[in-house]
Amino acid sequence: MAVSALTALAMTACGGGGSSSDSDAAAQPNVLEQLAKDLKGSLQKTVEKTQSSDSVTISMEGTAAGEKITAKGVIDLRDPVKVEMTTTDSDGKPTTIRMIETAVYVEVPETERASMGGKRWLKIDVAAAGAEGGANFTKQLEDVDPSKQVKALLASENVKVVGEENVNGVDTVHYTVTQTMDEYLQQVDAEMRKGVEQELAKQGVKEITIDLWVDGQYQPRRAKVVTGNLGDITVDYTDYGKPVNIETPPAAETTDFAEMMKGLGDLTS
Repeated sequence: MAVSALTALAMTACGGGGSSSDSDAAAQPNVLEQLAKDLKGSLQKTVEKTQSSDSVTISMEGTAAGEKITAKGVIDLRDPVKVEMTTTDSDGKPTTIRMIETAVYVEVPETERASMGGKRWLKIDVAAAGAEGGANFTKQLEDVDPSKQVKALLASENVKVVGEENVNGVDTVHYTVTQTMDEYLQQVDAEMRKGVEQELAKQGVKEITIDLWVDGQYQPRRAKVVTGNLGDITVDYTDYGKPVNIETPPAAETTDFAEMMKGLGDLTS
């Protein structure tokens, strides 16, 4: 699932600059028309473009379990995909979260580190967090990864073109599809599929709607996922290919959530 970088080409003509930019301007509407007319071909090109990118910057907002969520961050789209996001709580306090393979690292506020042996990071292994915890984290990662959204549309026969729309100053074509649970689960990584299925079924989710906005460079610019009554999330994508470095926190600065809970259990037993 290595994904990646589209570098914007600054076209400069040598001795004939006008005709080159005029040609580019004329070509742009034709690309958008192609995006609207040739759904499967355009989505396949978008998959290929996205998978050739190394990174993307994200801005996310939505609701989960009735609570508003906002976050900004970056995704390293190379294999394995890594995510670093900073969320803000209702008091305006930021929290940094890193998702690396099956582990989620939550930065502990300085005022609380003394109670955790001075450790800066809390590690949660989603594979060991139980079906509900693992499914929640997997769902978040699936929702923010642009390549996952494009593949979901490409795998569906019911994609519709809403029309041309402007997203943050960029002309795009808007696609939408509503999938059954079975269709959606086919796009979830096999090792986490059962947990995601159980959690969505528990919440009474029967269908999932995905909206995707793709620009004239075949880059996703926005994705929106509505998961029944469980919540919704909208992610804006910018700065494809910008250098990023998301590192696994040092073990010396990390407390393992499972071990911490085991220790608390031993104290109370």
